[in-house]
Amino acid sequence: MEQDWAGTYTYTAPVVRPRDVAHLQEVVRGATAVRALGTRHTFNGLADSPGVLVDLTALPDRVDVRPDGTVAVTAGTTFGALARELHRQGRALHNLGSLPHISVGGAVATGTHGSGDRAGALATAVRAFTVVGPDGELRTVQGADVAAQAVSLGALGVVTELVLATEPTYDVRQDVYRGLATADVADAFGAGDSVSAFTRWDGVADLWVKTRLPARVPDAVAGAPRDPESRDRITDEIVGNVTPQGGEPGPWHERLPHFRHDSTPSNGDEVQSEFFVDRADAAAAIAAVAAVGDRIRDHLVVGELRTVAADDLWLSMAHGRDSLAVHFTWRRAAGTHEVAIPAVQEALAPFGARPHWGKAHTVHDLPAVVPRLAQARELFDSLDPAGVFSSPRLVALGVRSSS
Repeated sequence: MEQDWAGTYTYTAPVVRPRDVAHLQEVVRGATAVRALGTRHTFNGLADSPGVLVDLTALPDRVDVRPDGTVAVTAGTTFGALARELHRQGRALHNLGSLPHISVGGAVATGTHGSGDRAGALATAVRAFTVVGPDGELRTVQGADVAAQAVSLGALGVVTELVLATEPTYDVRQDVYRGLATADVADAFGAGDSVSAFTRWDGVADLWVKTRLPARVPDAVAGAPRDPESRDRITDEIVGNVTPQGGEPGPWHERLPHFRHDSTPSNGDEVQSEFFVDRADAAAAIAAVAAVGDRIRDHLVVGELRTVAADDLWLSMAHGRDSLAVHFTWRRAAGTHEVAIPAVQEALAPFGARPHWGKAHTVHDLPAVVPRLAQARELFDSLDPAGVFSSPRLVALGVRSSS
């Protein structure tokens, strides 16, 4: 059996690697249940199927920059590969996630994001996409339908290609401010275009600030000094795979991610969780997690705090509200699922925290925190009435009906 990228989940379904889109259509037509796999950066059974899995990374990558400034890209292409080609042609995306190793299709489908008070999730760049439906036929989703269907968790079909908005390429500098009090992080996200705070919930954080050039950066943020050196580490357990800091200018795709595309993503041997709260509740939510810091620290590699701009995507965790994303990279060890993750969920529950679809959580009352979940389920059921793209996990999440 095959596993996700970190070895935290073993897929129960056999994996088919289609040669081309026609072969993919043939597989869908001949199956009673199908789910799509990308770069497998999930920490639960979201992508699994009671039937077969199709590995979209087996299809050839294609990046087609169009005269109107959009780019058509195959769903299995990684953001790192897409970004390098865009930059070569003088174009860029509005943002990138921490990992350039993830596939475009998978990141869009799960509402994955980068950071920035004014930067929406990666799916906000989608202008259209092509999907193989339950009958094996291709259809194009565009216009107003994108908001309803872009973040779909694979519940409406197998996406083969996406069209994304781009902009002229730009340079970025990355600076780290060390020793920022965790209590001051909520007020520090305006320090740059993309800001992340790394902490072990011990009262201090390192603030990673990514700033588009030309720009000047402060020598200190809330009393935390800027580190003039580039240190190839985030923690003692995450070393040797990070993008340059110290203010050294570089192209957007080599600074916006935390990790280099040619290296191991993140810590590798890990479990991840992430929860989204209203940006207005950031200070209170940070204080609530800090209060359980002693209970979770032994299980934690590192925590990260980021912001995401509000969007209108139905199943985006930033739907309708500017958000603080509270992220945890956990050790794969006893107690992580039993102690640490429940402690965090309990601390953030009063803020209506929404869990990242592809990460570890046990939030059961999703309709209470995902406003358009019922509408999305109705839409997905209507587009796929036989449940070809459904699964037990999607039913448990309330994304698909049980019938």
